Amino acid sequence: MEHDRRDDPSPLVACSRRRDHAEASVFAPANLLREARRQRALPPGDVPPVCLLDPDGDLVRHLRETGRVRRSAAWACYHTELWETDGGGARIGVVGCAVGAPFAVLVAEQLFASGCKLLVSVASAGRVAADLPASCVILIDRALRGEGTSGCYLPPASFAAIHPAALAAAEAGLARAGPATHRGATWTTDAPYRETASAIASAAAAGALAVEMEAAALYAFAEARDRPVVCFAHVTNQMAQIEGDFEKGPDGGAELTLALALAVAGG
Repeated sequence: MEHDRRDDPSPLVACSRRRDHAEASVFAPANLLREARRQRALPPGDVPPVCLLDPDGDLVRHLRETGRVRRSAAWACYHTELWETDGGGARIGVVGCAVGAPFAVLVAEQLFASGCKLLVSVASAGRVAADLPASCVILIDRALRGEGTSGCYLPPASFAAIHPAALAAAEAGLARAGPATHRGATWTTDAPYRETASAIASAAAAGALAVEMEAAALYAFAEARDRPVVCFAHVTNQMAQIEGDFEKGPDGGAELTLALALAVAGG
């Protein structure tokens, strides 16, 4: 007879039912980076203290096209490249195209193991709340956990939230330097092409303003590891329900993304 796993306490079940959240991982990011550095003969060195996840890759492409970025020689991640740029008196490390909760958290773990002190994520998002402007930026204060990664870091709950200190610092930096943002909740999904009318309605009823793919996992990681993470949603679309959707503004929204990171870094 097939084993009924509904009450199985084993960690080898869906992340949402794991019970080993306080147990250390055998596989540690620092150890992976050590071996990558050895295999690839990379020099020692830390990443910039402020790092930015750029899931769409528009900022990385813009900075490369304008000659304002250099590739980090010390970044030992197997899966990505880290690009460094200077702005507003701060050095920012940027990782492009880390899309989705598992990939974003994999990179976040490795960034903090490599000297990062503050991580910012600016992701494109689809509008969920009908009264939200068609194009705007949301400082995400909490995210519906509609993905699978957050359950590996925290016990079950509807939302993962930003740490109050990180939120206060972000709001202070934005108040001084802008850009203008809304503040509120998003829905994080692993399956963008399963954004059904029923799912969208449920997310809206729960208070989500928009849908994205990383914030809940990043905030769960941040709480579990006591790391400062700030996530933004750049609302750019209505899920392709209208022509001319997905426009991010000048430079594909690159300068806006960089301005958000610099504002938070100055908070």
